[in-house]
Amino acid sequence: MSLTVQTNVASLIAQSNLNMNTQLMTQTITRLTSGFRINSSADDAAGLVIANQYRSSIAELTQGVRNANDGVSTLQIVDGGLNNISTMLDRMKTLATQAASGTFSGNRGTLDQEYQQLVGEITRQATDIGLVTGGANSQNMSVYIGGGPAGGALANSQVAVNLGTSTVDATGLGLTGTAVSGNSVGAQFAAAPDISTGTFLGATQVTFTVNTANGEHVATVGGTGTAQTGSALVAEINQQIAGSGVSARINSTSGHLEFVGGAFSIDSAGTGAAAFSGTAATGLLNGALNNTAALTFTSPTAVNTQVVSFLVNGVTTNVSLAIGTTTAGAVNEINQAMNSQGVYAVSNTAGNAISFQGNVAFTPSFTNTGGTSTGGFVGDTFAASSAPTITGNGTTSATNAITAINNAIATLGTVQGIVGAGSNKLQYAMNLANSQITSFSAAQSRIRDADMAAEAANLTKAQILQQASLAAMAQANSAPQAVLALLK
Repeated sequence: MSLTVQTNVASLIAQSNLNMNTQLMTQTITRLTSGFRINSSADDAAGLVIANQYRSSIAELTQGVRNANDGVSTLQIVDGGLNNISTMLDRMKTLATQAASGTFSGNRGTLDQEYQQLVGEITRQATDIGLVTGGANSQNMSVYIGGGPAGGALANSQVAVNLGTSTVDATGLGLTGTAVSGNSVGAQFAAAPDISTGTFLGATQVTFTVNTANGEHVATVGGTGTAQTGSALVAEINQQIAGSGVSARINSTSGHLEFVGGAFSIDSAGTGAAAFSGTAATGLLNGALNNTAALTFTSPTAVNTQVVSFLVNGVTTNVSLAIGTTTAGAVNEINQAMNSQGVYAVSNTAGNAISFQGNVAFTPSFTNTGGTSTGGFVGDTFAASSAPTITGNGTTSATNAITAINNAIATLGTVQGIVGAGSNKLQYAMNLANSQITSFSAAQSRIRDADMAAEAANLTKAQILQQASLAAMAQANSAPQAVLALLK
């Protein structure tokens, strides 16, 4: 190579190597400080694509584990409710077994009162856990967890728990209409249409007020602008009067809407009510009650007491209502004295009227002491109540109830099996997802993460080469000065 001053080739070579060594040191420092081998697409484009796929799968699976945990929590809530319903079925079985014995000498009506309350409570709790028709959990719950093969069907990434046909309310368990004291004849809307087919009550609205020993229960259906099937209307009514001990159903022969249960009265009112009853003004009576309409009651003010008497099976029981007794107080005093005999007092929602109901024949009357009354039941006409019409004797209905409860236990067991299996499936899916998260994280690490030991060695190497390049470039830059020696 000629000695020149125009082009310092040695210096250019030193500069080129210095740039490469500086780039190596910068890249090494970047990897050491970030912890990643791949910090940009230029570092390893193919490796970055694969690493990103792993990172995406990790994000999907991490959320999937959370989804599965939420699903397990939901199923645990449902399972707790199912266990509680199972306990209530045990109590109902006890009541039915007691009533089914021909040697039972107590009041089956008292047993049936608790039995009907349990039937209503089952429906209420089933509604709370969403296992009724249209309930939040009465569906095929699909939990997306992820982890399926790339390009595979999404179904491989989901776990399904099918509770779509699992309803555990009184209707779903087949307990509607059962009793342990004989069934009162259903209060049927004789002029009603056959609602076993077709749709009804799109523009019209009907309110049913059911009066029972545990208060008023109101159901309002229709009027939404969308007509419903008869079965949907019945389900909606039963949901609203849950806990009353009374249930609606469609008569299998006539297709009419009817109500069954213990002692109760029922009124229908509102736009379109006549389409169901034809007698909306007077309401309906199921043969177990004293009056179709409640008796007006005001607090006694001008007498010492008012005595209400009940004649049951030839025995008269007197209940004294003192001055100032409220409607609620009168109901409480009458029920304390008469419930054991199968007679019940119920106040209306407004709290200004009382009706009497019973599962036995009874005759009420009243007398005043201490002067002319200006309160109590003054002005009301008391009428004798005949015993309700009963289909089947107590032991027959109780044994039928036992059969229904056995079937309910089997149905409930099926639902519990679905819930338990679903919980296990979700747990297994979570185990796999956590394993995949670990494996995908390791795979991503092998591609993306920096080897810290190797990069530390590379940094030392880069620093030495950079220093050597600087020293060599200094020597190369001073080499042309040797030309000056030729000019001396």
